[in-house]
Amino acid sequence: MGKKIIVLNILIFVSVFVYSQSLLYNPQSDVNQDFKNALTQVKSQNKFVLIQVGGNWCKWCIKFHKYVHEEVQLDSAVRANFVYVLVNYSKENKNEEFLNKMGHPQRFGFPVFLVCDAEGKLIHIQDSWYLEDGKGGYDAKKVLAFLSNWSPKAVAGNDK
Repeated sequence: MGKKIIVLNILIFVSVFVYSQSLLYNPQSDVNQDFKNALTQVKSQNKFVLIQVGGNWCKWCIKFHKYVHEEVQLDSAVRANFVYVLVNYSKENKNEEFLNKMGHPQRFGFPVFLVCDAEGKLIHIQDSWYLEDGKGGYDAKKVLAFLSNWSPKAVAGNDK
């Protein structure tokens, strides 16, 4: 009986560990430090910060993140123009102070995307609903248009 309890405890521990490693959003993350680090990167790389606000509870948040990184053209557009930051919004941590400074983007639902320039100024809030394909997924053309239209070159008027 004692061996069964030990094995059961090990299985529970491994399951919790594997689950926690697969989480996209970290409720304990310091969003202010993450944002500060991203700003340091974008200043030296002539990029913008792309913030995805959502939570591990949000299937659309997980779906978007996976989709944009699996689609080569979208992943390339993100890597070329943005430093990607995930901001958790959950019952454990709503990051309300940070999101209040960013104009309460959670009012649009989740995920919601924020584009900030190299100085940390919010220049765009994107409701993800406009990026959907109407079939339970995202539309690559719409996502690419969003990423292209809010790239540093496009915002500066140098997109030609």
